[in-house]
Amino acid sequence: MPSQMQPLSAATLDEAYAEASPKSRQLFARARRIFPDGVTHDNRRMQPFPIYVERAEGAYKWDIDGHRYIDYWMGHGALLLGHSPPHICAAVIEQMQRGTHYGASHAKEVEWGEWVCRLVPCAEMVRFTASGTEATHMALRLARAFTGKKRVVKFAGHFHGWHEGLEVAVQPPYDAGPEAGQLPEVVDLVALCPPNDREAVRAALAGGDVAAVILEPTGGHFGAVPIAAGFLEFLRKETNKAGALLIFDEVVTGFRVAPGGAQALFGVTPDLATFAKILAGGLPGGGVAGRADILAFLDTNAAGQSKIHHPGTFNANPLSAAAGVAMLSAIADGAAQRLADEQAAKLRHGMNEILAREKLPWRVYGKHSDWKMFYDADAPPRDGDDQSVDDVPWQRLDARHPQASRALRQALILRGIDFNGGRALVGTCHTDDVVAETLAGFEEAVRAVKQYGLA
Repeated sequence: MPSQMQPLSAATLDEAYAEASPKSRQLFARARRIFPDGVTHDNRRMQPFPIYVERAEGAYKWDIDGHRYIDYWMGHGALLLGHSPPHICAAVIEQMQRGTHYGASHAKEVEWGEWVCRLVPCAEMVRFTASGTEATHMALRLARAFTGKKRVVKFAGHFHGWHEGLEVAVQPPYDAGPEAGQLPEVVDLVALCPPNDREAVRAALAGGDVAAVILEPTGGHFGAVPIAAGFLEFLRKETNKAGALLIFDEVVTGFRVAPGGAQALFGVTPDLATFAKILAGGLPGGGVAGRADILAFLDTNAAGQSKIHHPGTFNANPLSAAAGVAMLSAIADGAAQRLADEQAAKLRHGMNEILAREKLPWRVYGKHSDWKMFYDADAPPRDGDDQSVDDVPWQRLDARHPQASRALRQALILRGIDFNGGRALVGTCHTDDVVAETLAGFEEAVRAVKQYGLA
C-alpha cells in the first residue's frame, strides 16, 4: 500500500510523520521518562520519535497505530526466513512447554552445536554465549590466552559489539581514543588499520605482539565498505607468518551469505569465528567456533594451562537452542540464501533505475541479501546495473548523511516500508510481489524527498 498515509498533506516530512503515528508519539513520551534517549538500542533512535511495533509476520510488521510495513530490518539481521516462520515458532512453543531454563545441560544444545560444526569450516568446537558482543569478547580472551600476546588489530568502521576491548573507531571520525567509560589502557591495546590497507596491517603485525586480527569478512557494517578482492587471503597468510590468530566476526554474515558463512563463501578459514543473529533463529544467542586447541582454554581438563572461566545464565538457553536448530537445519542446503540474494539483487536494480529516472545522485549497492544507500554519489546511476562503488574512498562510503537518510526513512515509513536509513536486510519472505510494492513505494518516497527539498 504505497500511498497509505498521504505524506504530502503536511508542510514538512517531520510533520507528516508525526501526524501519521499519534500512538507511537504518545508511547515515546512515556519511554523517554524511563529509558536514556527513550530507546533500548542506539540504532532504534528516530526523530521525532520511533514507530512502536506490536506484531510481525513474514515480510511485514504492524505498528500500534495500525500501519502495516514491509520490514527491511529483519531483526537487525537475525531473520533470514522473515518474521515468525511457522516451523521455528512450533519448535519454540514445543520447547517452552517443556521448560524455558533447566539450569542444566540438555539435548538441544548438543544438536545445535553439531549443526554449527557441520556447517562452519573452522568449527572444530563451539561455545555458546548470549549475544554477539559476548562472543567477540570471548574470542579476544581466547586469542590472548592461546598466543600469550595482548594487542589486537581491527579495522576502522568494523563493528564487533560494544565491549571496551573492540568498541574503537566504529563510526566517523574513527577516533582511536576511548569513549565515555572506556579504559585508555584497554583501548591502547587496539591497533587500528584503515579498511583493506595491506601496508598498515603489515606494520601493525611487525612488532610480533599481536594476538589476533579481527574483521567483518565482507567489510564493515556488512560490506558498507566492501572487502577488497584477495584481502582475506592476504590476512590469512600474514597472520600465519606473525603468529597471530585470524578472527572472522560472522555475527551478521554467518549463515546468511552461505550456510557456512563468509569463510565458506570465500574459501578462507579463520582460526576463530563469532556468531549470533541467524545462529539462534531470531532469539537471543551467540557463539564462538574454531580450532579445538584454542577453545581448549575453556576446558577444565586441558593439561598444562589455566582455564578461562565462562559461566552465563543464558548460554545455550533451551528456547534459543530450539530456534537455532530449526533455523540451521532449514537453511543448510543454501536455497534460502540464494533466494534472499536474488530478491535483494532485484531491489538494488529497480531502485537504481528509479534514481536514474529521477536524476538523483544517490546509489544503491550491495552483494548479498541486502541493499545499502550511498547518498554521496558524484552522479545519478546510469541505469539499474550501475551499482559499483569500487572507486569510492572508504571514508565517503562509510560517512553518515543524517538529513538524507532520515528523510528517506520517514518518506518510506509513510508509504509502508521500513529500513534503518542506510542499510536494509532481505529475507526469503520478500517475494516478487513484496519487491514490486517496495519499488513503487521507493519511487514515491524519492519524489517526496525531492519535493520537500531534502535531496
